[in-house]
Amino acid sequence: MEHTKPSYYITTPIYYVNARPHLGTAYCTIMADVEARFQRACGRDVKFLTGMDEHGEKVAEAAEKNGFASPQAWCDSMEPAFRDLWQTLNISNDDFIRTTQPRHIAGVQKFLQVLLDRGYIYKDAYDGWYCRPDETYFTETQVRHHEEARRAAGEEPADPEHPLCPDCDRPLERIQEESWFFKLSAFEQPLLDFYEANPGFIQPETRKNEVVSFVKGGLKDLSISRSTFDWGVPFPFDEKHVAYVWVDALINYLTALGYGSDDESEFSYRWPAQVHVVGKDIIRFHCVIWPALLMAAGLPLPEKVFVHGFLTVRNEETGKVEKMSKSRGNAIAPEEVLELLGVDAYRYYFMSDVVHGTDAPISWGRMRQVYNADLANSWGNLVSRTLNMSAKYFDGCAPERPASWSEPSALRDACDGIFERYAACMQTMDYSGAAAEVLAIVSAANHYIEDMAPWALAKDPEKADELALVIWNLLEVIRIAAELYDPFMPSISAEVRRRLSLDPAPTRDLEAACRWGGLAGGAPVEKGDPLFPRLVDEK
Repeated sequence: MEHTKPSYYITTPIYYVNARPHLGTAYCTIMADVEARFQRACGRDVKFLTGMDEHGEKVAEAAEKNGFASPQAWCDSMEPAFRDLWQTLNISNDDFIRTTQPRHIAGVQKFLQVLLDRGYIYKDAYDGWYCRPDETYFTETQVRHHEEARRAAGEEPADPEHPLCPDCDRPLERIQEESWFFKLSAFEQPLLDFYEANPGFIQPETRKNEVVSFVKGGLKDLSISRSTFDWGVPFPFDEKHVAYVWVDALINYLTALGYGSDDESEFSYRWPAQVHVVGKDIIRFHCVIWPALLMAAGLPLPEKVFVHGFLTVRNEETGKVEKMSKSRGNAIAPEEVLELLGVDAYRYYFMSDVVHGTDAPISWGRMRQVYNADLANSWGNLVSRTLNMSAKYFDGCAPERPASWSEPSALRDACDGIFERYAACMQTMDYSGAAAEVLAIVSAANHYIEDMAPWALAKDPEKADELALVIWNLLEVIRIAAELYDPFMPSISAEVRRRLSLDPAPTRDLEAACRWGGLAGGAPVEKGDPLFPRLVDEK
């Protein structure tokens, strides 16, 4: 197959199946979806991957706890929870990978064999600390530094027999078992050199500083297998061992492209990925272990890892602000927010009101505030008023494009350079900045209505041409805004285009679509029901 467009490969983490998806997993997935939609609108050949991480001790335990005959049966039962939510949220993923699929297992085994052949793994005995809930190993140094930090903060000392996890503050276990090790220590300087040569690899910048500091602190070889349970991908050269869950999981970014299959043409075309979107809790896996594994296998590294913060909630018992997660039991179900906001407003709120590199507190009150201010009062109101006036004053149609459409006006000026400003934000996943750029032209249009008072112009037959220009200018802003809002609110944007008698499908040349003058006019328009009815009742 000949590829005529540049590839854009974007991924989410694959999500653990020990519980249903929550607001945090949906947040990460929508982030990737918005970028994927933007890149498609810019004419790129997008591959957007998400999926499920189905191996590991926690999954086997969840299956047993929930009364399933096997871990596979449990994983199969969880698949609809993820697929159905992504469909509800209008996620446009092109692939959905499961780590129990034969294509993935084949790729993992090939990768492990490559590591062995290239001399980067060896068998030894592991004796160290292990966090069972996060399935993460920690060195003595990491555990000691965490305990010192806790003491400095005035917290009670942990039980020396079960020190607390540096990531989640739950008790660690001492693990002693035979294991295969990856020579992570060999990549300390290569990683530092790579970060320096590729300053945009880790974004935002604060996360890069965190990773560099960690690597400079010294890297130790990494246990990458378990032999005390069998729910995982067997090593092709040692079937007593299964791949450590994180090594298994990371390789999904390759196996989804056909790595390890008889046909690796898609892998050759699309790898390396343009961006992995991940949460800050898995930054070391994606910014230290994953690039080291790729270096060891002789494969190119992804162009960028974008690290988002946590959605946070306040613990009513302790008063502390905590990360929202399934394992902490404080997760808000996406269905609760969907009931309040609807799908497109849900997407808009989390993408526009959160600075994506930082932690973000979630508030029902703030959701309502953003919905009413940005969507009901601004965007929805502009569409409703303009289409109503267009239908009323021009016999149910949009006015024809006036001869004076290219003359300077407040709205033409507001839209000048909008694509460049918007695209600059979207390229760095500054979605709140991008949404603000669109809201600015929407607000300018609402002010323009008040300034130009088309209802007054409609009373004077001599001002018919001026009225036509005013309404056409407003419809042109709506057309442009609908294209720019499409990655955030695809269903609403399609509906707005339909009401304008335009193709409901999004553009594949966003830059051209944002040029002033694209609306020919003359076609029927439909006011329709309000796009965003105001929220009144308290949650």
